[in-house]
Amino acid sequence: MHRLLQLRGRFTRWPLAAFVCLFVCLSAVGAAESAVGDAAVGDDMPDRLPDDNPPAAAFGRLPLRPNALPDDVNDMLERHARSLVLREALTDERAQRRLLRRVRREVTDLLSTEGYFTPKIEIDGDPPALAIEPGPRAVIGRVDIEFEGAVAERAERRDELRRSWRLAEGQPFRQSDWSSAKQNLLDELTSRDYAAGALIESQAEVDAAAARVDLRLRLDSGPAFRFGDIEATGLALHDLDLVRRYSTVRAGDPYSTDALLAFERALLSSPYFGSAQISVDRDPASAIATPVRVAVAEASSRRLSFGAGLSSNTGYRAEVAWSDNNLFKRSWLFNTAVRLEQLRQIAFADVLLPPAADGYRDSFGALAENADIQELVTKRVGIGAVRARIRGNIEIRHSISLQREQREIDGLVTSTQKSLALNTSWTWREVDDPFDPRSGWVLNAQVGGGVKGLLSDTNFLRTYMKAQWFIPVGERDQIILRGEAGLTSGKADALPQDFLFRAGGANSVRGYDYLQLGVREGNAIVGGRVLGVLSAEYVHWWSHQWGSAVFVDAGDATDSRKDFDFAYGAGAGVRWRSPAGPIAFDIAYGEREQTWRPHFSLAIAF
Repeated sequence: MHRLLQLRGRFTRWPLAAFVCLFVCLSAVGAAESAVGDAAVGDDMPDRLPDDNPPAAAFGRLPLRPNALPDDVNDMLERHARSLVLREALTDERAQRRLLRRVRREVTDLLSTEGYFTPKIEIDGDPPALAIEPGPRAVIGRVDIEFEGAVAERAERRDELRRSWRLAEGQPFRQSDWSSAKQNLLDELTSRDYAAGALIESQAEVDAAAARVDLRLRLDSGPAFRFGDIEATGLALHDLDLVRRYSTVRAGDPYSTDALLAFERALLSSPYFGSAQISVDRDPASAIATPVRVAVAEASSRRLSFGAGLSSNTGYRAEVAWSDNNLFKRSWLFNTAVRLEQLRQIAFADVLLPPAADGYRDSFGALAENADIQELVTKRVGIGAVRARIRGNIEIRHSISLQREQREIDGLVTSTQKSLALNTSWTWREVDDPFDPRSGWVLNAQVGGGVKGLLSDTNFLRTYMKAQWFIPVGERDQIILRGEAGLTSGKADALPQDFLFRAGGANSVRGYDYLQLGVREGNAIVGGRVLGVLSAEYVHWWSHQWGSAVFVDAGDATDSRKDFDFAYGAGAGVRWRSPAGPIAFDIAYGEREQTWRPHFSLAIAF
């Protein structure tokens, strides 16, 4: 036992001695390496600064001398070159050499992203500044684009993809353009047919001496995809059939991102869904019939809303509305509202059915209205049904309406009219923005009529057309041209005002009161059978939200073409792009009445 204790004591002392020896050796090696390092660096001290140095911001920035670089490249260097922020005062040559090493590394890398591969970079002058001789900017040389997969057998599609390539030979090389062009080409490939397309190789070979960059890309399209069945998640109140009714894709159709986006927009514009995301299975094994996966969040089924407004046409307005998008648990949309205006009061109730398989949407409803405009008092009730469909940029509406109207002039009931009318309306839209168009046009045409003895007091035919043309001028301004024409055949005194025409007010002939232009009967202005309106407006936008306008309007509504005589109005106004769309405040002079009138409209929803 004593021998064992002696051995144990001997071994416990050895590790301590070994540790001390190892520490001394390592300290000696470290000191030697430090000495060698100092000898190698010489006067060039390490970039690390003592902890007690002032913060870098205290030393300012290294300025750029004027050079041959484009302004946007110089701006990029100022924004992104962190080495231009001085870490120490440039009081001696050693400090400048340390700074130059850092600046050369970073600035050379940054300039290469803009196509400058042979720059000369120095620090000179007093005070010191950065001098850059950029050298020639490299340009795009040869571009080779190769395709694999199913697209390799479709020469027309390959040529189309090559034409979509954005970097032409001779164009300056920029890294951001190169990355953007690759992504755009891949997006073009995968936008139709080839959902699993991929960029499998890309090379930019730089010849710095020749200032040339040759590009090479290889894409694999994979197999051609076709749409399969629609799958949906997130449904509680409504069923999968409702989602399918809004679908713009059909099983067996070739894959297309445009079709998926149109499907998504249709769901989001419906009253049933608050959000929608659509994707497909991009596994090549599913290419024959890739499932269309729809993830939705349903909107609240019931909604109570209030609103208030003010308009130069009908005065103050208050409104209360109720909607239910799951009436009778059948996904029927029920809308009802009461709107009270100074000159008109309306109550209505409508039921809109989900879209049919052929794209048509049916609705029916009832309305009651009381109006006192231009000393003409009308009390109207009606019921109707509409079948509507949007196909591309054309909206078609077929309707049938039965209405009864009582007319009062000078406090006396002068007549009661009833009609059963069929009507068809076509609306074409070719605009850049449906809510705030700057270019394009909108055209609406209507034709309808009724037959005496078939719940109508007279035979009649009504035609109407309205067109607006938006012409951009420069970067901000625009010209807006507008025209209306209408003609009704039949006895005017046997027709409800809905089938006749009056003009005047905002959105008609400014400078005149609302519906002031028409046929005089006693102290009232009633509708005529002939309508014509023309308008030209120039809008200048001072900023994104605010603009001003000048305009000239002309129009009239009469009972016959021989009595038609244009009434002119001209004026100016202010435009505001509100979150709900453009709002106008105009003041116009009516040549026939020789008076100025304001025109405006403001509505707020709660």
